[in-house]
Amino acid sequence: MIRILLFAGLQEKLGKSSLVYECDTITIKVLKEQLKTAYELFEMDHVMTAVNEEYAMEDDIVKSGDTVAFIPPVSGG
Repeated sequence: MIRILLFAGLQEKLGKSSLVYECDTITIKVLKEQLKTAYELFEMDHVMTAVNEEYAMEDDIVKSGDTVAFIPPVSGG
């Protein structure tokens, strides 16, 4: 089980701040693609990713028990 944390627009779009994803191991890239398809989160192409509170790259592997955070870009004025 992988815990997924969503922030900003992703959280607003799904109406919740976290998800549970049943999987033993998966790359960040594949996880993003699956979430994009399952929840129509097309913004996933532009988010920063952290695994267990450390920034992660697309080819990093996430394991059961990890927490993944998806952080959209912040805009301001």
